Parts: sequence; C-alpha cells; structure tokens
Amino acid sequence: PAALARVERASPAGPEVVALAREAQPITGDVHDYDALLARIGDARIVLLGAAGHGTHEFYRERARITKRLICERGFNAIAVDGDWPDAQRVNRYIRGARADRDAEQALRGFRAFPAWVWRNLEMHELVDWLRIHNDGLHPSARKVGFHGLDLYGLASSIDALAAELATSAPEAAALARARCEQLFAAASPRHGHAALAGVPAPERRRVIERLVELRRHAADQLTGDGVLAEDEQFYAECNAAAVADAADHYEALFGEAPTGWNLRARRLADA
Repeated sequence: PAALARVERASPAGPEVVALAREAQPITGDVHDYDALLARIGDARIVLLGAAGHGTHEFYRERARITKRLICERGFNAIAVDGDWPDAQRVNRYIRGARADRDAEQALRGFRAFPAWVWRNLEMHELVDWLRIHNDGLHPSARKVGFHGLDLYGLASSIDALAAELATSAPEAAALARARCEQLFAAASPRHGHAALAGVPAPERRRVIERLVELRRHAADQLTGDGVLAEDEQFYAECNAAAVADAADHYEALFGEAPTGWNLRARRLADA
C-alpha cells in the first residue's frame, strides 16, 4: 500500500500507470508466484503464453516456470510452439525417450533458421532437459508431454538448399530463390523480391515452388521412420501432410505478386 501511494503521488503518466500498479503482482522467485494465475486458468484446455518479451532471459525463464506448473498441476501434456514441425519434432522425440540425441542442446540443433535464438538458448535447454526427466518418471501407461511445431519456418533452409542445388542447372531459378530468401528473412524491400521475378517464366517459377514443397516433404517424411512412437505414427503422418500442403500455398503466395503469404502463415498457425 505504501509503494502504491508513492506511485499515485509521483506518477506523471496518468491513470494507466496507477492502474498497472494496482493490478501488478511481484515475481520474487517464490513457489507461489503464479498461484493467482493458475487459479484464473482453472480448467482451461488451452493456455497461450504471450511473446511480449521475446529475446530476454527473464521472459524465457518465467515462461518455463509457468509451463512446468501447468504440466504438473493442471495436467497439460502438449507444448505447441511457433517453430517448424520437423525441428520441433526432433525435440519431441528426445523428451519422449528417443536416444538419437544425447542431450537437450543436441536435440535443439534442428532449429537452424532465423530466429534460432528463440529456441536455442540456455532457458530452453533447461526446460527440454526437465521435460525429458518428467516424461521418464511417468508411469508407462501415462500420456507423456509432447513438443510440437505449428509453423512453416523451414522456408529459409528450404530456399537455401534449393538455391544451392539449382546453382548450375538453373541459375535463374537459383537467383530467384536466393532473392526471395533475402527479402523474407533479411528485411529487404518488397521491390527487391518483385524484381527477382522479372524475366522468370511461369513454368520455371512453378518448378521452384514444386521443388521447395518436395524439400519440405522430405524433411517431414524423415520423421516417420526415425524414432516415432507407434501410437503417434498416424498423428505425425497427418501433421506432416498438412505442413506440406500448407507450404505449397505459402510458397505460391510468396513467389507471386499478391501479399498474402503471411496471412497464409497465420492461418497455418491457427489450424495447426
């Protein structure tokens, strides 16, 4: 109360700061920090953890603390992130008992495209190791926690691989792929991307899109024969197919003139 009174007297920012001071709850590291939050969550089936602090140690640390409590106290058993399906699936295999990767750091190496630091950071390493230990301690009949990617962030690595492959056989297509990659992931201007389309025939453009989809299908198909648990095989296969189908529409829009590519990505996130 005394601190609130000082804020009310000293704040030049108006009622918004006062309202925030009234509602804010301190985070001290105590085990009860998020009791009120879990009480408000109640029996909700889906909890969204916002990304307002992307890139900060504190955000990743507190997100992990909340995640652990949701798993242990509310029975949540799926973590869905805005990462690519194959990259996240490597982590999923690790936390569910696969031995292909020796530790969390290795399991997270699938996240190579920008922004890799969102997932490959010390706080995520600790959370992934915790998830592995948690799952290992469950009864064999219990549902293990999964870690799944909702996004199409394989775009950059797919384009990069395609450009290298086409560099000698189809240099125009390779230049197009490189230009689009630069535009999408290095904040180049839209004009740069459109200029890269000039002079490239529609059949060649279609070939680029088809090859990109093929690359994504190959990355997804690798999951079905590598450590996939039997009871989830159909689920993984359906997710792979959906990711490839969505990628086709996504690439088609990104290589065209209509600025609909990111809308398709947002729809993909929601559907996934």
